Amino acid sequence: MELCSTTLSFSSSTSILNFQSPKFPKRNFCEKISNPTLPKPFLQIHGKPHTLIYEQNSTRLSPRTYRPSISAKSGKQSWDLGRFIKTLYFFNGPPSPAKFFDFLVGKLSSPSTSESVMGTSDIVLVAGATGGVGRRVVDVLRKKGIPVRVLVRNEEKARKMLGSDVDLVVGDITKDSTLIPEYFKGVKKVINAVSVIVGPKEGDTPDRAKYSQGIKFFEPEIKGDSPEKVEYIGMRNLIKAVKNNLGLRRGKLLFGFEGESYRELSWGALDDVVMGGVSESTFQIDSNGSENGGPTGVFKGVVSSANNGGFTSIRTKNFSEPEDLSAYDGLEFRLKGFNTEKGKWQLIQLPFSSLRPIFRAKTVSDAPPFDPSNVASLQLMFSKFEYDGKLNETFVEGPFELPVSSIKAYINDPITPRFVHVGSAGVTRPERPGLDLSKQPPAVRLNKELDYILTFKLKGEDLIRESGIPYVIVRPCALTEEPAGADLIFDQGDNITGKISREEVAQMCVAALESPYACDKTFEVKSVIPFSEPFTVDPENPPPEKDYDIYFKNLKEGITGKEALQQNPMPV
Repeated sequence: MELCSTTLSFSSSTSILNFQSPKFPKRNFCEKISNPTLPKPFLQIHGKPHTLIYEQNSTRLSPRTYRPSISAKSGKQSWDLGRFIKTLYFFNGPPSPAKFFDFLVGKLSSPSTSESVMGTSDIVLVAGATGGVGRRVVDVLRKKGIPVRVLVRNEEKARKMLGSDVDLVVGDITKDSTLIPEYFKGVKKVINAVSVIVGPKEGDTPDRAKYSQGIKFFEPEIKGDSPEKVEYIGMRNLIKAVKNNLGLRRGKLLFGFEGESYRELSWGALDDVVMGGVSESTFQIDSNGSENGGPTGVFKGVVSSANNGGFTSIRTKNFSEPEDLSAYDGLEFRLKGFNTEKGKWQLIQLPFSSLRPIFRAKTVSDAPPFDPSNVASLQLMFSKFEYDGKLNETFVEGPFELPVSSIKAYINDPITPRFVHVGSAGVTRPERPGLDLSKQPPAVRLNKELDYILTFKLKGEDLIRESGIPYVIVRPCALTEEPAGADLIFDQGDNITGKISREEVAQMCVAALESPYACDKTFEVKSVIPFSEPFTVDPENPPPEKDYDIYFKNLKEGITGKEALQQNPMPV
């Protein structure tokens, strides 16, 4: 009988478009703000007349009836001028010459959307790109044709090492102010190879030859910023800078109630009163209406085709800052009584990819694509109209009610890591009960002397795990300059020692970006070659490229090695 659509809008055009999804059954809302009979002031209710409206596919509802304060009657009825003015006032505020002046100034001074500093492709950001692992990661990504951007502190060093044409931004993760949001535009995944610098006390060669041999072969000390500043504070700053770009595994709550989380939005009615109709709707909070007895939102009203009307809707005021949903694949609604599932709560997912552009009830074949990075508002609509001259065949006038407990953006399954972190084996071992430190690598034995380097690496890992970003944490054993290709041993629980090639780690990190088996896992890795034996490959007969999924498939979530520390945590 009823229809419900979601309308998403963003400011980037001089026209108003609806984007509807054709993949759902024929049940549609046509946005009446795109109707040519609307009064001109209504076309500017968003504060700025240049607004695109993206509408999700409308979908059939099975509403509950309730006792409305108005009735739905066909034919000619008196028009409520007061409600019309109230609608305009809610979305646009009182008329003001100052607002018009501000709009003109903004229009003249705002750069075109095509003049952005950064590209908007799906880019992999490599932090620590001039380090031993980082520069190899950049090389692997380039060979695979994957767009890459590097975050470095020293531009001259980076361009000399990586090439003058590298997509480069200069910032320091230990300094929050240097991580400018524009740097991360278009970034969808991150490989973090940043690490505190450890070097020989007696110094090193310009090409860091002693360092390349490994910590095993020199007396180490921290060079430059402390482990706390790099591994913990730096990690916190980097996660903060990229979190919106990468997205959250559980999704981004836009409205409603989800566990302990709640996000409120200011909803206003946007009914056919704007074109002379008499339909009326509202959005209320039912304090005990959710499936668990808690609060939920309720979109309800009475729809009438009198006075050539036939739709009701509720819409949020434009967000103070547009929502960037580019990390997500669509919107997910927790609804009751949707479609044929009367009286049942269910999840409905509406993919961004299914959106169809509509202008004045007609499909626009040459419209720009929907931009999920700049969503200005949300709207729910119930209507008898479809697009391209069609009417909804199942439309019935009268009261309706749709409980909506939450609206959030979601990521499609299978979810792959968005944040790959190169850590270190041994981070949970300092002061682990019963551990023989004499048999452990130098970094474990010298953790305190090295300003608690492993302790702060572990604290940085915890920030990743707590962030909600899909991740994988790679903990290599001692890193070498040997080539990739040796057989590998993957382990969990932070117990193994050994060595592994930096080249191998780089290839592994890039492979993990596309593997759902690696998502939200923490593991250690080494080669089967002992320290005492060098590993070489024949350039004429290189080893075959590994399928790292063979290893990733055996990993389990929740194993970090911290389990052994829970009864004897290390104080810092």
